[in-house]
Amino acid sequence: MKTTSYYPVIMTARITETTEFYRRHFGFEPLFESDWYVHLQSTEDEKVTLAILDPSHETVPPQARNSVAGLILNFEVEDPDGVYLACKRAGLPILKDLTDEDFGQRHFITTDPNGVLIDVIKPIPPSAEFAVMYDAAALPI
Repeated sequence: MKTTSYYPVIMTARITETTEFYRRHFGFEPLFESDWYVHLQSTEDEKVTLAILDPSHETVPPQARNSVAGLILNFEVEDPDGVYLACKRAGLPILKDLTDEDFGQRHFITTDPNGVLIDVIKPIPPSAEFAVMYDAAALPI
């Protein structure tokens, strides 16, 4: 299978609120916008997209018409410190403060209006203990 695109779809009845959240706090803009589906694209990287879908829409099989649960979106960024400060200033809940992890991440975790966790990450060199678990091509410089 040759994949030509990949993006998460957040199923929620809170289409407008969720769209505005990702626009305001994470720099997304709609490529397509309806009352039941919004396709968002990062203003900084056209390959980074995200969609929001009303779970009651007829395209969703009836047995799957539930709102999102148990999802973490990872956003790899150049400046997690700056994003952290912006999120704090905006009053977003910070579920995990900005931290350097031995496994090779500087990150913090917030949440969107639906309870979707957002992990804002910058890869950093891991400790020696974790470095041996990485493929050499995956190690941050």
